[in-house]
Amino acid sequence: MKKNRILSGVQPSGDLHIGNYLGAIKNFVKFQNQYECLFCVVDLHAITVWQNPSVMLHQTRKVISAFIASGIDPNKNTLFAQSDVPHHTQLAWIFSCVARMGWLNRMTQFKDKAGKDKENVSVGLFTYPTLMAADILIYLATHVPVGEDQKQHLELTRDIAQKFNNDFNTSFFPLPEPLILGNGKRVMSLRDGSKKMSKSDPSDYSRIMLTDTIDQISNKIKKAKTDSHPISDNLEDIKNRLEAHNLISIFASLNDKEVSSVLNEYSGKDFSYFKKDLIELIVEKISPIGKEISKLMQDLNYIDNVLLRGKENSTILADSILSKVYEIIGLKKR
Repeated sequence: MKKNRILSGVQPSGDLHIGNYLGAIKNFVKFQNQYECLFCVVDLHAITVWQNPSVMLHQTRKVISAFIASGIDPNKNTLFAQSDVPHHTQLAWIFSCVARMGWLNRMTQFKDKAGKDKENVSVGLFTYPTLMAADILIYLATHVPVGEDQKQHLELTRDIAQKFNNDFNTSFFPLPEPLILGNGKRVMSLRDGSKKMSKSDPSDYSRIMLTDTIDQISNKIKKAKTDSHPISDNLEDIKNRLEAHNLISIFASLNDKEVSSVLNEYSGKDFSYFKKDLIELIVEKISPIGKEISKLMQDLNYIDNVLLRGKENSTILADSILSKVYEIIGLKKR
């Protein structure tokens, strides 16, 4: 029986934080024993907004280091940079001719990112979802780990695959399924529970970075916004207390527990008590990853060899699939 295949990626637009880990990378580690996995650094997506050219390669290497430090085995999985495989952009053009303007106009993430100034953002930011569809389908991926904010893009990927199949009377492209797992699928800012944790937030105290020191972790959690009420075992009550729910969800996800279980354990306790345990847990789970990232970044030859091997493996697969796509649409002899 053919093994299901996963494709997922992380942008190299800044150092990774605990939201990246809990929302994506932690799940990648689990998936590697269940699926054939390709994990890429989506550097082409990163440049939809301006990036400093002098740090792009460094950030790409750091994401690969974070993958490995978190437990992703580069010998069992394909780890690569998106820009190393030009087939992504070639298929993206074909999908740009399949997708419809109305589909892209409905993408809520573009509206959120563009805001009121959408006439001045890059075309790439608008067409981002067609490249994302190409990232997935150039490898005929059957499953894609996504956060809630990317779910709409995956639905568009399915629409593009279905329309391509219908237009060319084929069943070539699969309709990939989303994998949305874990309490940490959407980690929020430590300063504002209504906003997603972000690398671009001006406050360093809004996020825990994977490379933070023990003192930094401790200070950030101590200053994390909560409220004056004790922890309740009422799940609906906690969900309405955004900052409280965020910290409890982080604790639950790091400990592989349900939120309800954490609420039962800490019911009636103040957040000052809970935060001490949360600090200890984050230090236990995240600090070793940060130390390993620093160690791996001292051996760039190793990281570059992982990227080279990933480029070779992904290119072989992508080349065979793109050739078949060209045959289907009449650009090559069948």
